[in-house]
Amino acid sequence: MTEIAKSKQRAARHERLGQTLPASGQVIALQYALSVKAGRSVKRFTFGELTGEILAAEDSLWVLIRRPGAGGLAWRAAYLAVPYECRLEATKKGQIKLRLDSVLGKHVITLAAGGDALEHLRLTVRFVPLSPMLIPFLPRDLYPLDAKDNPLGARGHVEAAQRGLNSGVLYFRIDDPMFGNVLYFQNLTAINDYYRATKTSPDGAVGGLWPELGYLPPTPAQSGTPPSHPLRAGEEITLSDGILVVRHHAPPHERESARQFLQMLGEAYKLLDLPRTEYRDWVERADRTLADLENAPEAKVQAYGHHYVHPYTASEYPDSMVQISILAAVFDWGRWRGQPHSLEAALRAGLRRFYDPKLKALRRYLPNVGKDKNANAVDSWYLYHPMLNLARMALKGDNSSKQLFMECIEFCIEAAHHFSYRWPIQYDITDFSVITATANDERGQTDVGGLYAQVMLQAHELTDDPRFLNEARAAIDAAMGMRFNLNYQANLTAWGAAACMRLYRITNDIVYAEQSYVYLASFFHNCEIWESGLEHAVHYKNFLGATCLQDAPYMAIYECFDAFTAFAAYLDDSGPDLEPAVKMLVAEYCKYALDRAWYYYPDALPKEILATQNRNGHIDRSLSFPLEDLYPDGQAPGQVGQEVYGAGAALVFAALSFHVVEGAPFKIFCDHFIRGWERTGDRSLSIVLDGGETCMAALNFVREERRRLPRIKVATAGGDMPRGHSHDNARVDFNVPAQGRLIITWSDDGS
Repeated sequence: MTEIAKSKQRAARHERLGQTLPASGQVIALQYALSVKAGRSVKRFTFGELTGEILAAEDSLWVLIRRPGAGGLAWRAAYLAVPYECRLEATKKGQIKLRLDSVLGKHVITLAAGGDALEHLRLTVRFVPLSPMLIPFLPRDLYPLDAKDNPLGARGHVEAAQRGLNSGVLYFRIDDPMFGNVLYFQNLTAINDYYRATKTSPDGAVGGLWPELGYLPPTPAQSGTPPSHPLRAGEEITLSDGILVVRHHAPPHERESARQFLQMLGEAYKLLDLPRTEYRDWVERADRTLADLENAPEAKVQAYGHHYVHPYTASEYPDSMVQISILAAVFDWGRWRGQPHSLEAALRAGLRRFYDPKLKALRRYLPNVGKDKNANAVDSWYLYHPMLNLARMALKGDNSSKQLFMECIEFCIEAAHHFSYRWPIQYDITDFSVITATANDERGQTDVGGLYAQVMLQAHELTDDPRFLNEARAAIDAAMGMRFNLNYQANLTAWGAAACMRLYRITNDIVYAEQSYVYLASFFHNCEIWESGLEHAVHYKNFLGATCLQDAPYMAIYECFDAFTAFAAYLDDSGPDLEPAVKMLVAEYCKYALDRAWYYYPDALPKEILATQNRNGHIDRSLSFPLEDLYPDGQAPGQVGQEVYGAGAALVFAALSFHVVEGAPFKIFCDHFIRGWERTGDRSLSIVLDGGETCMAALNFVREERRRLPRIKVATAGGDMPRGHSHDNARVDFNVPAQGRLIITWSDDGS
C-alpha cells in the first residue's frame, strides 16, 4: 500500500470515529510529510524537558518541538514553495542559526532556547529578496501534534487569540496527548518594515482554526487587480519574530489558567527589546490644564448658577461622571499641592443638581438636558463610576462627598439585585427596563461587577457594615467563569482586579487573589504589547496601551489614566505573594502609561495628522485637554474628539508620580510607584521600588523654582551607584533597578 493510500485510510478511520477536523491543504501536507518522514533532519537539540528537531521539508523549514510520549508542535520557520539549500551557519549554547538560499533570496533563521524557569523558544526569520517581490500568500506557522506527529490527531482548546491590533498572542492547551499549556507571542514591533512595505497591518493576524494556528502574515488583498507593493530587492526584512512559552500541565480552572497566562506572557515580555521612555513634565501640564478648565469657554457651561464641565470641547451636555471625575482629580491635586485649588469649590457646588431625591440616585444628566437626549438612559458603568470617585474623596476626609455617596448607595444595590449582578449595556434608570442589552459580541457590560464590588468595598470601609462586604463578594462571584471574555472596558476591568485584591486582604480568601488574575489576564489580552510604525502612528507611542473596549480600534485617555489609578490601588493591597510576572506587567503598564499618554495632547502631535472631522466638538491645539483616541494602525488621531472629561489625566499622573521632598531643592519623579519612603537625615532619603525583577525604572530629580540642584547620589542596597545625567541644571536623571531599596543623598544646594 502506498503512503498516500495509507494516509487516506487513516483519514477514513478518523471520520468513522467522529474525529474529523476541518483541514486546509497546509495541514494535510504537513500530516503527509511527517507520516512518510519526508525531508532532511538538519539539527536536533533539547531545552528543558523538550526536544527540538529542525526539518528541511519540500516547501518549508520546520521546527518540531516534542515532549517524549506527549505530543508536540510543528512550527513553520520558512515557507518557500521552491527548491532551497539549507545550511547550519552557527550554533552555540542556547542558540542555532541557519541560512536558506533559493531563487527567492536568502532566509536567515535564528533560534534561541531557554528553560530555567519556563521552557521557551524564540524563532526569528529575516529575509533578503533577490528581486522586487510581491507576497500574495503566506500560511500560518503553528500546528499541534499528537504522539505520532499527526496534526489531525491532537485535541485541545484555544483560550485566547489576538483581538484586532492588540498583542499578537495565542494561548492554548493540548489535552490529548497531554502536552500542556502553550503561549505563542509574535513580536509585531520587529515586523513593522514588512507591514510598511506591503501596505498591510497585522489585524487579527495571530489565531487560527484548530489545528492550523499561529501567525498568518498579512498580505495585500487579492482581486482582479491586486495592489502592487513589493519587498525591495537586497533589503533585509524581518518576516517573523515569534516566542513560544510552554508549561507541562494544563490548568485545572480559570484562575490558574489566568495566572499561567500572565506568567507565560511575562516570560515572553522579558525577551523583548523594550522601547525607551522619556521624562514628561506632568506638573507643568497639570498647571496648564487647570488654567484652561478655569478660563477656556470651550471647557465649561453655566447652569443653575453653577459651573459645569463640557465632556468635549464646547460640546455635549454636562454629566455626573464627568463632573465628579474632574472634581476628584482636582481634589487629589490640591492635597498633593498642600492646599485646595479654587476650581474644587466651583465644581462641587453644583453636584446636587444631578441628584434625584425621588430615586435617591445620581442621574447622568442635569434636569435641563436637551430633548435630543434620553434623560432616563444610563450606561451601567455610569451609575457606579461617580460613586467610586465620591468614595475616594470621602475616604480622604471629605464629608460632603461621603454624605452624597451614602444617600445614593441603596439605589446602586437595588440596580445590582435587579440585574442579578449581570448588567446590560444601557437601561432606563426609572424602572430598569433594558434599552440596549448587549454589544456586538452578544455580551453586556461584563466587568461592571468589578467596579460595583470596588464601590461596595469603599462603602464597607466608610461604614464597617458587613452587608457591603457581602455585596462585593456576590458581584465578584457572579463574574466567575467568564475567562477571557471578562473585559468590556479596560478601566472597569482594572478596578475589578483591585476589588479582588482588596477582598483578599479583608477576607484572607485566596480565591479572590486568584480571581484578580482573571481580570488582569483579560486586561492584558486587550493590550498592544508592540510599538506600531504604521502610518501616523510613527508620531506617537502605543506600546502597552490597552484598547478602551473589548472590540474598540483605539486606545483612549480616560481608560488609560483610570486604569493607572486602579493599578496603584491594586499594588497597594498586594503583597510578597503576588505572582512576580503580574507585579511586573502591572508596573510596566503604569510606567509606559506615563510616557505614552503625553501623545494624547494635540500640541504634542503634528497638526497635519489630526482628524479634521470630529464626532464630538472640535480640536483646539492651544487647549491642554487630551484627545480621546489614538490608533495602532495610524489612523488620524482625535476622530472621536478632544476630551475635557479626560482633563484629570495630567493631574492624576502628576500627583502619583511626582514626590515632594520637604526642605529639598527638588521634586522626585519616578515612573514606578514608590512602596517605601523614609527620611533618614536632613539630606538623605531611602525609598523602595517593587517593580519587575529584571526591569528598570526612571528616577528623576527636578529642580524647584528659584533653587539650584545640588550634587545628588543614588546607591542601591548592594552598593551599586548608577550614574546621573544632567539636563541644563534643571533635572538629573537616573536609571535604576525597578525592584529594591535605593539610598539617596544630596549636598547643600547653596541657595
